[in-house]
Amino acid sequence: MAKFTLSIEDDFDFDLFGFCSHYTDYRACWAINEGLDLRLVKSDESFMVSGKKGEILSAHSFYEWFDKENLLTYYLIKNKDGIHFLIPELSQIDYFLIVKESGVIAPTEFLAKLKQTPGVLTGFHFDPFELKSAKHLIF
Repeated sequence: MAKFTLSIEDDFDFDLFGFCSHYTDYRACWAINEGLDLRLVKSDESFMVSGKKGEILSAHSFYEWFDKENLLTYYLIKNKDGIHFLIPELSQIDYFLIVKESGVIAPTEFLAKLKQTPGVLTGFHFDPFELKSAKHLIF
């Protein structure tokens, strides 16, 4: 009998921004809301990363907002939870800001506004296809 394998390609249909800040998660969220005119609110549940056997490896602070006017969803996720990182290869990044629906916003303009936000030390735009752990960001 023939053996078939299912191969699934990751589809990262979002823009991924990372930034460094000395602020706690709720204060960073407030600064991002003020600086980028967003309305992020803390989710009732943390953003969980699970292992291959379904065990929870880490739980990260998670904020979200759906912009009804532009039909975009924004997520703010803290990278570090105790000793675990959401994206370990970017351990120097404190927070990730995800804009669902790639290509809708202008990344360079958005990044410039992000960098000007009080409390944001520096910011970056990442290509999720180049990150080994980007599969943690699929939800």
